[in-house]
Amino acid sequence: MPNKVDTSLSSELLTLLKREQYVLLSTIDHETTGPNVSAISWLYAVNDRSIVFAVDSKSRIVKNISANEEITITLIGNESTYSIGGKAVLVEERMEGVPLKLTKFMLQIKEVRDVMFYGAKMSVEPAYEKTYDPEAAAKLDRSVMSELKKSNALT
Repeated sequence: MPNKVDTSLSSELLTLLKREQYVLLSTIDHETTGPNVSAISWLYAVNDRSIVFAVDSKSRIVKNISANEEITITLIGNESTYSIGGKAVLVEERMEGVPLKLTKFMLQIKEVRDVMFYGAKMSVEPAYEKTYDPEAAAKLDRSVMSELKKSNALT
């Protein structure tokens, strides 16, 4: 139902965000103060009010969030498009237990909006595949997601 606004994730969205999921992360650029959009997939819904996510520590996203903590995650799933907004909080500057230098943030959800335009539904969810060594990609994904799932203790 378009334009519906909640303050937490529905059980359907919570289920979607309990696995690696393609989303768009919107931040405010720390230099231009304009919008900045990045595609990410390392995120995990800790509960219906918070989502942890990991990004490359050298990413522009890290500087953007340090300058302005308000972010939005756009999720396409459950036959619609959702805008999940709130405050990003730094959890770990350098995540332990993963081979890459990743920074972990937690989105404290303020609002969840169904932003699909009237009279339409998504018939297919976005799909992607890793283009580098599949075995290495799977191993990295497992280690990052395992560390993100440990965030249950944070809430």
